[in-house]
Amino acid sequence: MLIHGDVHTETPMARPRIGISGWLYPPWRGVFYPKDLRQADELHYASRRFPTIELNSSFYRLHRPPVYRGWREQTPAGFVFAVKGSRFITHVRRLNHVEDALSAFFASGPLELGDKLGPLLWQLPPSLGYDHARLEAFFAMLPRHGGEALSLARRHERGLRMPEEMRRRRLRHALEVRHPSFLDERFIRLARVHGIAVVVSDGARRWPMIHDVTAGFMYLRLHGREKLYGSRYGDATLDRWAACIDAWLVGGQPDDAHLLLPSGAPRRKSRDVYVYFDNDTKVDAPFDARRLAERLS
Repeated sequence: MLIHGDVHTETPMARPRIGISGWLYPPWRGVFYPKDLRQADELHYASRRFPTIELNSSFYRLHRPPVYRGWREQTPAGFVFAVKGSRFITHVRRLNHVEDALSAFFASGPLELGDKLGPLLWQLPPSLGYDHARLEAFFAMLPRHGGEALSLARRHERGLRMPEEMRRRRLRHALEVRHPSFLDERFIRLARVHGIAVVVSDGARRWPMIHDVTAGFMYLRLHGREKLYGSRYGDATLDRWAACIDAWLVGGQPDDAHLLLPSGAPRRKSRDVYVYFDNDTKVDAPFDARRLAERLS
């Protein structure tokens, strides 16, 4: 496969993290989860079968710091959570006047994950179109390391504390868009200026799929190829995704990438890739995630 950009045979710093979006799904019980497994033990079980899970309950409600600490304690060393940002910010406020809401979100506990905190995902609604000024203002508000996030959180909860190493930890942000107006070169340039990863979103052709590299990592959400949230990925499709991931891992691009801006991507010798399967309604997600991981092992 032809790869554009820097090509390296070894990528010691980069790794693919293939996982699932959420873990609490009743139809999974007795299919993916053993029949006698307690619901309280499902995160423990899933986190030992995948190196990462996308935490999506944070999209629907604010938790408390002890909840995040509990999730951290249940998962093994080296595990990473991607944390989905509050829908109040993205869907209710629609990115407008959200500084207080961002403060409340970070005060709710995601920083308690410590070294298990991976990318922060911001999912926009399908009805929200591209507005350069609104998006630029939102990007500028996002904290870029733990210390900035702590300062933001303390506006809501003054007594918060954080270890020094977490203060220095760099935070990664990813944005999933669902309106066709984002098929715009200006959007890609803006995301690159701010180092925000534009999510490669496979949603049964209901919204744009953008492959442009805009940050030092890639973030993929696979919601279902034929039916949203409910279709299994076939072998040929998984083979193709594996080839794309291989290209991104070594700092390149797939040869048939859907690019809005063919030049100017951040150049890296290697690039982490996070992939989350969200085709959960028929219990395909955990098995498709395993099948893709096998192709990259």
